[in-house]
Amino acid sequence: MAESAAPLLATLKAIVGEANVLTSDADVAPYVTDWRGRYRGSARAVVRPSTTADVAAVVRCCAEHGAPVVPQGGNTGLCGGATPREDSGDVVVSLSRLTRVRALDAGNATLTVEAGMPLARVQQAADDAGLLFPLSLAAEGSCTIGGNLATNAGGTAVLRYGNARELVLGLEVVLADGRIWDGLKGLRKDNTGYDIKQLFLGSEGTLGIITAAVLKLFPKPRTSATALAALADVDAAIALLGLLREALGDRLTGFELISGECIALTRKQFPALPDPLPGYPWYALAQADDPAADSPLAVQLEAALAAAVEQHVAGDAAIAQSAAQAAELWALREHIPEAQRLEGAIIKHDISLPVSHIPAFLADAQVALGSALRGVRYVVFGHLGDGNLHYNLAAPPGTPAAAFLGEAARANRIVYDSVARLGGSFSAEHGIGQMKRSELLRYKSAVEVELMQRIKRALDPDALLNPGKVV
Repeated sequence: MAESAAPLLATLKAIVGEANVLTSDADVAPYVTDWRGRYRGSARAVVRPSTTADVAAVVRCCAEHGAPVVPQGGNTGLCGGATPREDSGDVVVSLSRLTRVRALDAGNATLTVEAGMPLARVQQAADDAGLLFPLSLAAEGSCTIGGNLATNAGGTAVLRYGNARELVLGLEVVLADGRIWDGLKGLRKDNTGYDIKQLFLGSEGTLGIITAAVLKLFPKPRTSATALAALADVDAAIALLGLLREALGDRLTGFELISGECIALTRKQFPALPDPLPGYPWYALAQADDPAADSPLAVQLEAALAAAVEQHVAGDAAIAQSAAQAAELWALREHIPEAQRLEGAIIKHDISLPVSHIPAFLADAQVALGSALRGVRYVVFGHLGDGNLHYNLAAPPGTPAAAFLGEAARANRIVYDSVARLGGSFSAEHGIGQMKRSELLRYKSAVEVELMQRIKRALDPDALLNPGKVV
């Protein structure tokens, strides 16, 4: 491979500079393993362009040499979507050097940024302008906006602001042949045919490489209120969601469902975290925000929760009295993924359902899984406001990790079949990557799969963009 790769590598070095074409095992290693350590591949090279023109030249060069391209942002994905294949000659194109703010238009409430900018820096750029970019998720310090858009990330504020695709007005994309599509428009109305940008949002780099985006900004909240409510069951959580929506309207930004098992697991691994309402099987973490500095939001949230307790919807509630207390309540939710990692063997599912069908799913799945995997522990949490559950299964105490993880295929089939019966999705916000390709073929209709494959062939006829992912 060394001889055949030489002309390709020489051209890539001429484009981006020798220091930005990584080929040694040590230099390449961080780019060929996914964040969870589940997927490991290899790469002919890792290339780090710093401009869209360089990305285009790199892709054009790879196309001329028939070299597959794997776009990569912060490499924080959970489905192996940014991991190259093994022994395939893939070239990883890291966008980590595309980190510029190209434009801030406060009057139009838009921010134009390059794809390699970490999400936290995008949030900060908006905040510095007195505005808000609302996409928020646990990996925001290391994930990049390009990866967020390529996977249509969700996060904790979907209830109010929508998924990543709903926060984008325009895109710049490098196509499979190296051409650049400049769709960086800041228009909220543009009824001129197909909305091309939507093809690339959520496509995981299989149709083109997002290099920049025009993002929607919003008024910055000046009043916030956060509360944890203790609940008897998920039906009560849905009822509470309805009460809070009625009381607070679209100021309700997030509504997270957390099982008592999650709280126990998280506090086992992080005992310094608070335990304000011990002993309940379910909890809801709610946050509301208002751009008005003198908003009575906290009083309204407290009144709504008091009514919920009086109506026996909630058993109890704790309302944060300061920003520090609010952060502590959110820490209970945000530490769940790390607590799971420390606990050991976990079979994870990122699913979505109509909110009204979630109790039926939980009941059906628990019966089937309880029979198939005796003693399994249910570590369930998620964004109840938009129907997204992280339905995770922990090994029974004393069960070897390998033995439990060996049951993943059987557990997945039980979970995904139940989700499908109730009109849900086997992937809510983590994407498909390489992990869920077979599930896509199983649960999508033949017509839908054919349409996706046609789009792929039309935009990437030689199948060089992120092969082995999605379709």
